[in-house]
Amino acid sequence: MAKLKEEYNSRIIAELEQKLGTTNKMLVPRLQKIVLNMGFGIVSKDEQKSLVDDLTAITGQKPMLCKAKKSISNFKLREGMVIGAKVTLRGDRMWEFCERLINVALPRIRDFRGIPNRGFDGRGNYTLGLKDHSIFPEIVEAAGPNSGMDVTFVTTAQDNKAAKEFLVSLGMPFAGRN
Repeated sequence: MAKLKEEYNSRIIAELEQKLGTTNKMLVPRLQKIVLNMGFGIVSKDEQKSLVDDLTAITGQKPMLCKAKKSISNFKLREGMVIGAKVTLRGDRMWEFCERLINVALPRIRDFRGIPNRGFDGRGNYTLGLKDHSIFPEIVEAAGPNSGMDVTFVTTAQDNKAAKEFLVSLGMPFAGRN
């Protein structure tokens, strides 16, 4: 089991109860899932395979390929072409990925000063955009094109304030901490 999950169950729940003023443990925000989304655009089959392999190495789970719904001639895009991949992490894999992201991957970003505060959606979810997927230690050498990804943290928090308090207590390094 991930250390972060054990820490959440033993220490963080009690702290959040006090900070948020709740009396019920079940009202304390929890992490439901983490969704990783990588848009490839139009790339060759070899580059597509290497990006899918990278996403598999990062998450430990096979990604679902996303196909174009409509043809757009100006972009040379045809209906049914693979243009991205996504992975939904739950359970122990989710906690392990979260721990690796916070403690290993984010500090490897060049000139890192914290993650932005503007990624909240108003319903307690936070989306973080990464410009480079090679910050993860599983990617030794990026074989294909350098591609970014979106990481969405889906929580049970009802608003942005509770979600931010929850993510800060997990160790998320927000810039400015406003």
